[in-house]
Amino acid sequence: MAGNILRLGIPKGSLEDATVKMFKNAGFEVNIRHRSYFPSIDDEEIECMLIRAQEMARYVGDGILDVGLTGKDWIVESGADVVEVAELVYSKQTATPVKWVLAVPEDSPVQSVSDLQGKRIATEAVGLTQRYLQEKGVTAMVEFSWGATEVKPPRLADAIVEITETGSSLRANNLRIIDTILISTTRLIANKASWEDAWKRKKIENIAILLKGALNAKGKVGLKMNVCEINLDKIISSLPALHNPTISHLSEKGWLAIETIIDEKVVRDMIPKLKEYGAQGIVEYPLNKVIY
Repeated sequence: MAGNILRLGIPKGSLEDATVKMFKNAGFEVNIRHRSYFPSIDDEEIECMLIRAQEMARYVGDGILDVGLTGKDWIVESGADVVEVAELVYSKQTATPVKWVLAVPEDSPVQSVSDLQGKRIATEAVGLTQRYLQEKGVTAMVEFSWGATEVKPPRLADAIVEITETGSSLRANNLRIIDTILISTTRLIANKASWEDAWKRKKIENIAILLKGALNAKGKVGLKMNVCEINLDKIISSLPALHNPTISHLSEKGWLAIETIIDEKVVRDMIPKLKEYGAQGIVEYPLNKVIY
C-alpha cells in the first residue's frame, strides 16, 4: 500500500466548519490546527489541505489535488476540467442550494437585465457574470469586487451579482433581485487522471458514499419499539417510514419489534400516538449515516 495517498482539498472559509462536521458524521475525524493549512485526518491514506473554494477546482483540475469539495459556481467560474463525482447539498447555514443573483437597489429603474446595457456591474464571479450577459445579449462593464459587494450600488455600481443563501444580506442593504443566474450546490470533484487510477477512484467513490450517507441522515432519527400483533396494522399505518419498516418476531409469542427511520421534526408528535396505539419500549436514537 506504500505510495497510495489521496490528496484531499477541504474548502477554507464559509464551508469549512460544515465540511468538517459532515466528514465527522461520515466517520472521518478532521482536525484543523490554528494557522495550519494542512489538517490532520484519521486515515493514513489521505492527506488534507485547506484551499479556498474559489480556487479548489483549478487545483484539482491541475492535479495538485486528487479530490476536493467546492461549489458548482466555482467550477463554472474557473472553467476547470474536472470530474463531478457527487452532489452534496449542504452549505454554511442551511441544507438548501445557494444562488448567484443579479440585484439592484430597491429604487432603481432597472427591471430586467436588458436595462443594464452599458451599465456597471460589481461581482466576485466575473467569468460567470460575463457568460450570463453574453447569453442575454447585453453588454455591460463587469468589475471584480474584493468584498462588501452589497454596499456598492448605486454609487460604485448600477447592479451586483452576488451569492445568497437566505437573501437577508441583500434585503438589509435595500437590494432587490431581478434574476437568478445560477443555483449552486457543493460538489465532490476529482482530477481526471486521479479518476482513471483504480486505487484512487475506489477511494474517492468510498468517500462519496459515506459523505452522501451523512447528509441523508441529517434531520432523521431511528425509532424502534415493541408491539402486540393485534396492534400492528394501526401502528404501521401511522409511521412515515423512509421505506417499509423492519419487522421481526420477539421471543414472546404474539409480539413484534418494529424499527424505522423518520424525520426528527415529527418524532415529538409521533411518540405519544404510538404509545396510544399500544407500542411499548419505544427508543429514539440518532443517525450518522443513511446509505440508500
